[in-house]
Amino acid sequence: MKFNYQARDKKGEVRSGVVEASTEETALQILDRHGLYVTILEQAQKAPILGKRIELFSRISRKDVMVFSRQLAIMFRSQVPLVEALQTIAMQLENEAFRERLQKVSEDVEAGTPLSDALSRHTDAFSSFYINMVKSGEVSGTLSDVLGYLADHEEREYDLQSKIKGAFVYPAFVVFIAGAVLFLMMFYVIPNISKIISETGAELPPITRVVMALSAFVRVWWWLLFLGLGGSIVSFLRYLKTSGGKRFWGIYSLKIPMFGSFLRMIYLTRFAENLATLVAGGIPIVQALEITGRIIGNVKYESIVEEAKEGVRRGERISSVLKQYPAEFPPVFTQMMFVGEKSGSLDKVLENVVSFYQKEVERSIEGFLGVLEPALIVVLGLVVGGLMVSVLMPLYQSLSF
Repeated sequence: MKFNYQARDKKGEVRSGVVEASTEETALQILDRHGLYVTILEQAQKAPILGKRIELFSRISRKDVMVFSRQLAIMFRSQVPLVEALQTIAMQLENEAFRERLQKVSEDVEAGTPLSDALSRHTDAFSSFYINMVKSGEVSGTLSDVLGYLADHEEREYDLQSKIKGAFVYPAFVVFIAGAVLFLMMFYVIPNISKIISETGAELPPITRVVMALSAFVRVWWWLLFLGLGGSIVSFLRYLKTSGGKRFWGIYSLKIPMFGSFLRMIYLTRFAENLATLVAGGIPIVQALEITGRIIGNVKYESIVEEAKEGVRRGERISSVLKQYPAEFPPVFTQMMFVGEKSGSLDKVLENVVSFYQKEVERSIEGFLGVLEPALIVVLGLVVGGLMVSVLMPLYQSLSF
């Protein structure tokens, strides 16, 4: 909540402004810490309904969490009190939703709640991985190091996601242009040429009749096509959120040529990255595997990691379970894990694995784009050229005679 206040500072000068806090008592405490003697404090007027609706669309991105983690790690290592660090970071945030959550976390910590418990009340912003890492740092007394691990981890995850998203910007742009060109041709170019062809009275080839019929259909039922396409996309995305859809995508997405191997490297990178960070942060290996399995993002890999977790409980090595699945975990990966387990430096070995697979992902993106970009241009040229030839062929034939 926001409170309007009027107060006097230590010099007796009048100050006024707005302070955000969950309760009136908390607002008074915040102002008191800043050396202000409050004379008037009242809750600010609520935002209009339109403003509330817009606020619903605000979300907390991985970049927000990444920047927060790095700032908190730096301030904590600089021996800035935790509550003061949280309040300082919250005050400079532009994302209002994230700012409100950090303010509540700060208030909970100031009231004596451990940081991990305060973060666990905001699972829309902080994952179970993040919360468990903070909890391990609190228990072991290495919260400063853990915050550093988390900051590095969030930066690597953000960089990987940014590279993947950036790789598909150009292909998406080409597809959009292709759709716009086809739309203009179907609505304007082909109908005008069709009138000229009809006036010649020439016999139309089958391909020309098909294109003209398709153009007529699109001009009349274009809304139905958009509705059907939009409905299909929404239905498919909703299906992927179900247990059956997740299993379907988890299994068959890995079998798609080129794309499947690309996804496999991403999952391997995510598995190694998260497990290495958890192990380095002092999380027990069984709990680390359980957390990693939940956030890896693929049902097939999740079931394998779950099996590895049960194997560790029986006294087996992780690598001995993973090597049973060479399609998902290549022999090189499991061999390096075996070396790490045997030498007691699993987190260090996994960091090397992460570095290797991140470079492989970058090379795969470059190779994928190197094939996809010219392929899209060729397909676009063939489609547009084919349509033009199909409607211009009768005109050429009539002029030839």
